[in-house]
Amino acid sequence: MIEVQHLYKSFEDKEVLKDISITFEDGKTNLIIGQSGSGKTVLMKNLVGLLEPTKGQVLYDGRDFVGLSKHEKVLMRREMGMIFQSAALFDSLTVLENVMFPLDMFSSMTLRERQRRAMDCLSRVNLVGAEGKFPGEISGGMQKRVAIARAIALNPKYLFCDEPNSGLDPKTSLVIDDLLHSITREFKMTTIINTHDMNSVMGIGENILFIYEGRKEWQGVSSEIMGSTNKRLTDFIFASDLLKEMRQAVTTARQ
Repeated sequence: MIEVQHLYKSFEDKEVLKDISITFEDGKTNLIIGQSGSGKTVLMKNLVGLLEPTKGQVLYDGRDFVGLSKHEKVLMRREMGMIFQSAALFDSLTVLENVMFPLDMFSSMTLRERQRRAMDCLSRVNLVGAEGKFPGEISGGMQKRVAIARAIALNPKYLFCDEPNSGLDPKTSLVIDDLLHSITREFKMTTIINTHDMNSVMGIGENILFIYEGRKEWQGVSSEIMGSTNKRLTDFIFASDLLKEMRQAVTTARQ
């Protein structure tokens, strides 16, 4: 569990995050949504230690990450997995070598053990048979699955995903969503996903944080969104004509 308590972040005289408090729950897909520039990425960077909060706490199972020493933060990051928007695979390494990379860096396993663990992770994302290929030889969706396999190689307690469906077609995006959701449940991880993908919000949004201009505007689950009376949330969610029609249908059905 990750608890954010009264978090603020400023850059010089610009306050980007303003008094955000929220709990991200174990075994659930926790989504952060909001317009571009709302503070989603800044919040995630504060969570993983790429930025230092101006004020407030980030607690990992009761441990204050902000107050840890540099060495303690390094140890803590070994409990974190990260999936980047671009997959961020190493072009010169094979799929297997990419998944092995964090094991090579941070584990004390033998080579055979690292290879076995990497293959187990590739099996989990249905990529057995692709281990000898290079990133440039596989599709974008497969690259994202390799990134997921690499992120779970060290069996993290916390998984962070920055726009994991960016650049993917709708069908492949659903595959990635289902995979992230099932892995979260299977390993009982605290998974936090930054996303603009409304299919993800409606499909796997078990705990959703909506940020508006750096503030926590709304929190809830996907089933509550359609009936929300928060105008800023509904303006964001129902920006497309299709979703507006869906909302109208729900409203009509309730009358």
